Amino acid sequence: MIGVLLADDHDLVRAGLRMLLEPEPDVAVLGEAPDGATAVELAQALRPDVVLMDIRMPGLDGIAATRRITGTLPGTRVVILTTFDRSQLVYDALLAGASGFLLKDGPGDRLVAAVHAVVRGEELLAPSITRRLVAEFTRAGRDGPPRGYEHLTTREAEVLELVARGRSNAEIAAELVVSIQTVKTHVARVLAKLGLRDRVQAVVLAYEHGLVRPGG
Repeated sequence: MIGVLLADDHDLVRAGLRMLLEPEPDVAVLGEAPDGATAVELAQALRPDVVLMDIRMPGLDGIAATRRITGTLPGTRVVILTTFDRSQLVYDALLAGASGFLLKDGPGDRLVAAVHAVVRGEELLAPSITRRLVAEFTRAGRDGPPRGYEHLTTREAEVLELVARGRSNAEIAAELVVSIQTVKTHVARVLAKLGLRDRVQAVVLAYEHGLVRPGG
């Protein structure tokens, strides 16, 4: 069962999200929060698999709440829900530890699919959008490779670079002439060795540390 926490300052929005999710046999809405501070408290108490987080809330906003949740609950994925399709907000959310974002006015079936996808560790941004966002807004790269990078094999480092460039598992498999399952295994090992939650965080890390250069 996938436990979900809803965080939005509008009662009607939370009610709508609950109506979309409750019919799913493998999804349980564990609680609702009207602001970021309450979202953090409930996340700590309920340990949800997924938090659907509004980006604009009174007091503690969604980005700050995301940072606190992902910093203390590595098993919880945060999906940002927003009406603001602005690259800077999305990038800030990714840096805070979000696993992706969805627009509130998107179709309901996309929300349901997103909850399942994020639990599987999949991206909730199109690869090309992820690459463009990170390439555009990454600050000057940090000195040296990230912690754990030295433990990657040559092939794992290659897979990390391709993930950061927005390649899907199928595209990586075709480029490296291996099976999709082999690619999934490499990706899982990369995430484990670098202490990352999902592919989105791998993309951010690769650009931040200069492992991939924008436009390269």
